[in-house]
Amino acid sequence: MNMLPLDMTPEPPMGSEATGVVLRYRTIWISDVHLGTRGCKADLLLEFLRHTEAQTLYLVGDIIDGWRLKRSWYWNQSHNDVVQKLLRKARKGTRVVYVPGNHDEALRDFTELQFGGVVVQMEAIHHMADGRRLLVTHGDHFDGIVTYAKWLAMMGDMAYTAALGLNTWFNHLRHKLGLPYWSLSAYLKHKVKNAVEFISDYERAIAEEARRRRVDGVVCGHIHHAEMREIDGILYCNDGDWVESCTALVEHGDGRLEILRWAECRENLAALAQSEALEPARTA
Repeated sequence: MNMLPLDMTPEPPMGSEATGVVLRYRTIWISDVHLGTRGCKADLLLEFLRHTEAQTLYLVGDIIDGWRLKRSWYWNQSHNDVVQKLLRKARKGTRVVYVPGNHDEALRDFTELQFGGVVVQMEAIHHMADGRRLLVTHGDHFDGIVTYAKWLAMMGDMAYTAALGLNTWFNHLRHKLGLPYWSLSAYLKHKVKNAVEFISDYERAIAEEARRRRVDGVVCGHIHHAEMREIDGILYCNDGDWVESCTALVEHGDGRLEILRWAECRENLAALAQSEALEPARTA
């Protein structure tokens, strides 16, 4: 279960959100949001953005799904709200860095430019509070299929879309039964031997690049699998995604890193809000 940071300050509750508490971090990394697709959990991401603040926010690629938007247009109000919230954070002083991925690769032609206060960079070097340096990259360059057989990657993307559709209906049923969100598609993917081997090879390849660049670790996305572990002395961090697992990577004020799984974290916040509401009754 995720531990909540100690530097929490309240803000007025907004709509049907879990609580009015804001979680404050030094840095937040999110990736693979895939705005422009039906599988995007834009409502949950918007809730996450409203309940978190950071000095620096990294958007680690595939925030907008240009591949899917070229095939068919899908863009509802919640997707627009996410974009507006990100721009609002930039206006209010958060340093927002956008590192494009393969699905939003068109933005790679605009690196080092700013859009509404959001800086676009091909990659970044993040300096942590404890002095460590992390390479921040989406990671698609270390996926041989994307790099050398883009047509095959696009076919795989269509199959993945079908799996996400099944995942949506599955979680709709779970919601009706009063059960929390759980990613069926992620579970199936990580039960397939070839997928597990691909993830392992990908992690080692990107960790080796971090070693070659003489940094202490790497933060990436791309494979929709949140993970934080050491690979031969290199810290490998994958911040996950917002179509399956709804995860983010965060850095606390002391340099400690943590993967936040929002489905679990929001339950903790709701429990905290309930306990605070009951506190006056206990002390009356």
